[in-house]
Amino acid sequence: MDRFGILFRGVMGGQPTGPQPTGAETIQKLCDRVASSTLLEDRRDAVRALKSLSKKYRMEVGTMAIDHLVRILQTDRSDTEILGYALDTLYNIVCNDEEEEPEENQQKQEDDMGAQFTDKFVQEPENITLLLTLLEEFDFHVRWPGVKLLTALLKNQCAQVQGIILVSPMGVSRLMDLLADSREVIRNDGLLLLQQLTKGNAAIQKIVAFENAFERLLDIITEEGSSDGGIVVEDCLLLLLNLLKNNSSNQNFFKEGSYIQKMKPWFEVGDDNSGWSAQKVTNLHLMLQLVRVMVSPVNSPGATASCQKAMFQCGLLQQLCTILMATGVPADILTETINTVSEVIRGSEVNQDYFASVNAPSNPPRPAIVVLLMSMVNERQPFVLRCAVLYCFQCFLYKNHKGQGEIVATLLPSTIDANSVSAGQLLCGGLFSADSLSNWCAAVALAHALQDNLTQKEQLLRVQLATSLGKPPVSLLQQCTNILSQGSRVQTKVGLLMLLCTWISNCPIAVMHFLHNQDNVPFLTGQISENLGEDERLVQGLCALLLGICIYYNDNSLENYTKEKLKQLIEKRIGKENFVEKLGFITKHELYSRAAQKPQPAFSTPEHMLFDHEFTKLVKELEGMITKAVLKSSEEEKKEEEVKKTLEQHDSIVTQYKELIREQDSQINELKEQMTLLTSQNEKMQSTITQQLSQIQQHKDQYNILKLKLGKDNQLTGNQTDAAHVNGLQPEELSQLREQLEDLQRQNQLLQTQLTEKDSLITSLKTEGVPSAEGSTSEVTVLQREVELLKAQLQSQTAEITKLQSEKQELLRGSETTAAPGENTEKIAELESRLSAQTAETLKLKGEVKTLLESRETMEKDLASATSTAAIAQAEQSKLQQEVQESKKEQDDLLMLLADQDQKILSLKQRLKDLGETIEDEDDLDSKDQFDDDDEEEEEEECDE
Repeated sequence: MDRFGILFRGVMGGQPTGPQPTGAETIQKLCDRVASSTLLEDRRDAVRALKSLSKKYRMEVGTMAIDHLVRILQTDRSDTEILGYALDTLYNIVCNDEEEEPEENQQKQEDDMGAQFTDKFVQEPENITLLLTLLEEFDFHVRWPGVKLLTALLKNQCAQVQGIILVSPMGVSRLMDLLADSREVIRNDGLLLLQQLTKGNAAIQKIVAFENAFERLLDIITEEGSSDGGIVVEDCLLLLLNLLKNNSSNQNFFKEGSYIQKMKPWFEVGDDNSGWSAQKVTNLHLMLQLVRVMVSPVNSPGATASCQKAMFQCGLLQQLCTILMATGVPADILTETINTVSEVIRGSEVNQDYFASVNAPSNPPRPAIVVLLMSMVNERQPFVLRCAVLYCFQCFLYKNHKGQGEIVATLLPSTIDANSVSAGQLLCGGLFSADSLSNWCAAVALAHALQDNLTQKEQLLRVQLATSLGKPPVSLLQQCTNILSQGSRVQTKVGLLMLLCTWISNCPIAVMHFLHNQDNVPFLTGQISENLGEDERLVQGLCALLLGICIYYNDNSLENYTKEKLKQLIEKRIGKENFVEKLGFITKHELYSRAAQKPQPAFSTPEHMLFDHEFTKLVKELEGMITKAVLKSSEEEKKEEEVKKTLEQHDSIVTQYKELIREQDSQINELKEQMTLLTSQNEKMQSTITQQLSQIQQHKDQYNILKLKLGKDNQLTGNQTDAAHVNGLQPEELSQLREQLEDLQRQNQLLQTQLTEKDSLITSLKTEGVPSAEGSTSEVTVLQREVELLKAQLQSQTAEITKLQSEKQELLRGSETTAAPGENTEKIAELESRLSAQTAETLKLKGEVKTLLESRETMEKDLASATSTAAIAQAEQSKLQQEVQESKKEQDDLLMLLADQDQKILSLKQRLKDLGETIEDEDDLDSKDQFDDDDEEEEEEECDE
């Protein structure tokens, strides 16, 4: 009896009789027992038997039992043992066993079987939801097989399972809880599950990150010993890479959460670097990759710059440079560290300056750049290490004009130090060594020292090289062309041609130096015109590019090699079409597109190192311009130059008119502001005048009231005097009365004089007139009326005084008549009291009249001042309005001139179009729109005014 029969008998009970059932029959009976048994123990035994058969009879169990197993998961939730058996059985049928090493065909069948059963399980999304629910069960026999099953499902059908988990409520959160499980095996398998879950799904990556994954993973890495840890650290780092790579949101969250600072302890390598374990090398390699993910050139420039800044501030860059200069570090770790430092300093001025200051721990200390360049030009160093050093040097010089100047300065005669090796000397040594890879790397490195830096291109022309004893030195430019003409290897030629193209592009002085050597142009034309093999076609294309640069950036300072003569030479020796075809060989090369993808030089073999990333940008920029310049005839160029000059002249005229219009607009705006200011001042003055007029009116009313009171008091005083005289006043009292009358007469004369002055003032105001001050005439008229009223009152007072004098005379004449003594005494006392009171009241009224007169004089002066100010303001306003009208007239004339210039420009552009040139009309349209806007603004200003 075989093992399967014994197992089946143990499950079903009884002794074997007759022929033994096959595996499929046994599995079918077990499935029936799972489906029909009412006792939990029977179902549990049947599921346990299916689990034991699931590896050997994977196909049969998967085909017949998968639905029954799912039903067990749904119905027998209370029994953790049967749940564990069911989950283990499902895992066995969907998992592709990787422990053994079957043949290739068998492995393919196993993979197909796992995918088939996974599809069947995932067809019902509720199955995944059910599985997520079971993961909340803390029992080890349920949770662990559940984690393994879900991981296997993700491996087989990642996208589909990810989609179901993503829409499942709290699905990702349940899986994140696995990292907090105290049982390490579940936590570790949870890491593997999250690795599969986060592959290629940015939405799930964000959810996992915001579920505090970074904090938990970094804590696990620290607990496990960082770089000295085991496989768990590797799993954590792989999960971190999944979360951060190509996910800008998570990268920003990682940086803002200050997790970059927590990476620094990972790279604290001691002095003893011997005996690194393979796991430590793997861990540190992943840690370096994690740093590179944060500062990758494919990230947005802003995000990369902020991460670079954080890495410098927390000391992470300094720690990496320490590893860079340490001894005993494994070669692959050293290579990856160089690449990491490269991207941490790329384009960051602060980090580049720090890297320039790093010295190797040698005696005497040498700059780290020099030590690295020594490795780059040393043919005995590993190929990947040399590529990493080249990348580091390129990143150091990327957008670093200061560093470029320092490198070029080490080649200049005045800065060469015979006692030390400089970066420039190493580059020249590599440029002319016998190793073609050193030639290529040195040429590319030197080209990066000249990238987008016209000053250093001109400075490098001063470099002189001593080739041999007894011979005069030659320039570096000439030595490069000499090596080209000596028939070097393709890699060397390509490197030197890339250096020369970068050097003389956009630098007419370097073009002149290159053309000054009579052998250079014949060499280039000879290379281009020959029919060479497939390997030399790239060299022909680069020679064509170099000759095209000599044409495009030629300033015609050399009579023998002007633009026109070089084009004639191409037409006679090569042919324009042939030249353009050879030029196109560059971009058609298979390695060109590979180099254009990313800045880091990534080549499988040294022979594939032909193109530099920055050079591909230069070719893309120059190819079209050179092709256009070569194919044009001299007449077309002359016409184009004439049209360009004419357009430039017209553009300058238009620019002048625009500037003039802008100036006039600014002047108009200033005048408007002044006018607004004057208007506001005028309004303030008017309000002030109105207030003063109201005050004057109030004083007039008070003055009239006082005059009326004064008239009544005078009348009462006269009556009292008559009564006194009638009653027989004393001579002393009569003399006092005479003195009072004289005072009143003097006051009358004074009032008469003031009245005369007021009349003359009114007359002068009438004759002169103040037309600019609103309301001035009416105010003068009111004052005249008030003075006339005062005159009438004074006349009335005079008449009263005269009447009083006549009554006085009569009393004097009738004083001899005697009256009753007691009656006269009472009347005299009464008159004396009334006379004294009237006298005091009269003095008080006189003082008030004097004060009122002084106030009126002050107000009249203020009125005259306000009138003159208003007249001046009105005159300035008229002058400003006249200047605005003149400015508008000048603008209209300028707009007429601009319209004429626009018409001429349009005709010239039409001529260019007829000649086959493509003309962009956006500037013209913008100009026209600008003028239209100006017209509309002027019309609106006119309407407002």
